[in-house]
Amino acid sequence: MADATDSLRVTVAYSPGPRQVDLWELTLPAGATVAEALASSGLFEAHPALREQPLALAVWGRHAARVQTLRDRDRVEVLRPLQVDPKVARRERFVKQGSRGTGLFAKKPRAR
Repeated sequence: MADATDSLRVTVAYSPGPRQVDLWELTLPAGATVAEALASSGLFEAHPALREQPLALAVWGRHAARVQTLRDRDRVEVLRPLQVDPKVARRERFVKQGSRGTGLFAKKPRAR
């Protein structure tokens, strides 16, 4: 029987859209890499379009290379590109809410 230290439990996560998350729980041999986790996860079968594009990858939110070695209970995340630049989105929200609804210009209660 294999020793518990000979295997890793890893999660692969991908969000194809807002409020949607696909998770794959894997058991891999010790010394497995991010690329091996992706290959054995079933991600490319569920989302075949990902095969043809370069992937941005992270382990627990920190950018990772495909050759990075994984540790037990790591979470490999496949990042999708941003649809809107966060700075542009903030400016658009500010315009929509008006200058009185946000930040330093927000209405403050009057002192009595």
